[in-house]
Amino acid sequence: MSSLPLVLSMGDPAGVGPSITAVAWQALKSDPELRFYVIGAPELYRKLCPVQEIAAPEDAAAVFSAALPVLPVGPVPEITPGKPNEASAPFIVSAIEMGVAHVREGKASGIVTNPINKALLYSAGFRHPGHTEFIAELCRPEGGEPIRPVMMLTGGGLKVALATIHQSLASVPASLTQEALVELGSIVHSAMKSDFGIAAPRIAFTGLNPHAGEGGAIGREEIDIINPAAATLRSRNINISDARPADTVFAEALSGAYDAVIAMTHDQGLIPVKTLDFWGGVNMTLGLPIVRTSPDHGTGYDAAAAGTARPDSLIAAIRSAAMVAKNRKTA
Repeated sequence: MSSLPLVLSMGDPAGVGPSITAVAWQALKSDPELRFYVIGAPELYRKLCPVQEIAAPEDAAAVFSAALPVLPVGPVPEITPGKPNEASAPFIVSAIEMGVAHVREGKASGIVTNPINKALLYSAGFRHPGHTEFIAELCRPEGGEPIRPVMMLTGGGLKVALATIHQSLASVPASLTQEALVELGSIVHSAMKSDFGIAAPRIAFTGLNPHAGEGGAIGREEIDIINPAAATLRSRNINISDARPADTVFAEALSGAYDAVIAMTHDQGLIPVKTLDFWGGVNMTLGLPIVRTSPDHGTGYDAAAAGTARPDSLIAAIRSAAMVAKNRKTA
């Protein structure tokens, strides 16, 4: 794998980020190919595992097997697990900014982001729709066009990208366009090759309506928008289906018919992934010039307070980031 370490951003220090990071280190410390360091406050981890402060990313390799390498950001205020503190907001943002900068500067092979609470960050001037959009803006070349990041969830044998994410179902039909789906299909196709090492990826579009609209009887989005986008993509030598009924296409993907599915709505795509692998799903961001993954869950304040957080998703996210970094390096 890449000779560079991965970088983890601390996320919300009152959430599950510190505890799952410590447990992930315990689970992975013997594997030098999965070494990482975290940008955060060292005191967040001292009661959870051995900690070694580092001054630079290149210091992580020498200490990873014996202690969690922490590159300090701060001073982070005193934190009680489960009780978010607005005073920590600037440091949460700084950890993300530093981590992205390290990857862009070639000091880290990819970034794994611990969960944040957007509402908490507004006090620090955070004005982005979400974590992913913030990272995409940080990756945008100066004076360049905005980057379109694509959210893909992996887990339970599925790879599912989303055409729409956090918006009402009522607003989805109007937001689907042929142009946007063509762009999305192209990004997913490229990522399947570069990030997953699949030479000839097979992709499926879901339909928006039940039974993919039944030939227009219960909706025309498939006929007017989705299928024309698929035809355009196929004319560009991208192997993608017309709209498939969402109640069967995921079973088709599990059987090996497709390498990835593009779902039209958030829940349409996430329900099968979380049903098959509730604890170990990974949120991957496609279309970025850097490697970025994240656990497929939120800050988990209740679990942080109770000390019951599970590290499965973070460990899977670290493994996925290392895989993508390796594949991009050897592509």
